[in-house]
Amino acid sequence: MKHTEQELALIRDAVSQMWGLVLSQLEKVKQAYLTNDAELAREVCSREKRVDSFELKIDSDCENYIALFSPVAVDLRLGLSLIKICGTLERIADFADGIARHVITGDCEQPTDTLKEELQVAAMFDTVISMLSESFVALESENTRLTGKILAQDATIDTIYHNAINILADFIQKDPSRAVCALQTLLVLRKIERMGDHCRNIVEEIVFYIDAKILKHRKSQE
Repeated sequence: MKHTEQELALIRDAVSQMWGLVLSQLEKVKQAYLTNDAELAREVCSREKRVDSFELKIDSDCENYIALFSPVAVDLRLGLSLIKICGTLERIADFADGIARHVITGDCEQPTDTLKEELQVAAMFDTVISMLSESFVALESENTRLTGKILAQDATIDTIYHNAINILADFIQKDPSRAVCALQTLLVLRKIERMGDHCRNIVEEIVFYIDAKILKHRKSQE
């Protein structure tokens, strides 16, 4: 194996580890939020620094790889894409950390299980986790055939989120005393919705790396 290939292999291994950690964070924060488990939420927060460390290391390694070996074509696209993907993974982990802190602080009464079911919170979490898992498969297999399915899942998350706005608006009208809690719930859902957007960004970077196509700013054309 050439030295350049060894360097790329090491970088890709670090990306895989970071990806697995972020997926674990999503699984844990989903459980913490749905069950109001503050201890599990603290675990999510405590592992956030590990995600940050991965991002800094991979950024540095990719920059060094590009500077030292002057890659071209697909190898250059891979290096550039991994920098952006890892930055996006870190932002997804930031949202997970924010939701975990919401569970920990417990500033107001948490929404009931019935309301969470009506808002489809678990479905939103599950869809984001599915998007991120399938994106990893697409990257590892260097196959973009999954991308259409992944992007469609983002539309599903958006639909659930917009329906939740109406549900929470009705909830506030019926019980104005719990308006603050309803708005905080909406902020949590907004974080999940943004995770979906970031998964979409990851898919765009994978398509850029594999197919040399740019999907950014083409949402209206799909």
